[in-house]
Amino acid sequence: MASQDGSTGKDQSDQEAVKKQLQIQIDKEMQEGKYSNAVSVNVNSNEVVLDMGYILPNMNPTTIKVVSRINMNHRTAESFMKILQDAMLDWRNKQKK
Repeated sequence: MASQDGSTGKDQSDQEAVKKQLQIQIDKEMQEGKYSNAVSVNVNSNEVVLDMGYILPNMNPTTIKVVSRINMNHRTAESFMKILQDAMLDWRNKQKK
């Protein structure tokens, strides 16, 4: 049976089940993370590439050391963009309180 928005309850419950089963594993060397104060985004017909970097101080010309490169397909990039936007809005709202 479809809901008022035309979706079936099964689709939503299947998505919720997948979310509940998801486990994230992080290697020990990844747990520390990498600091980044610069990002470069490149989009082509196949993928989206994020180069996360660190601006090296006192360098002339200004030099950015890439500390991580993330390659995503377009669907994952769209999802990431929404999740990041929601997280930033939540953070801003908390700062206003």
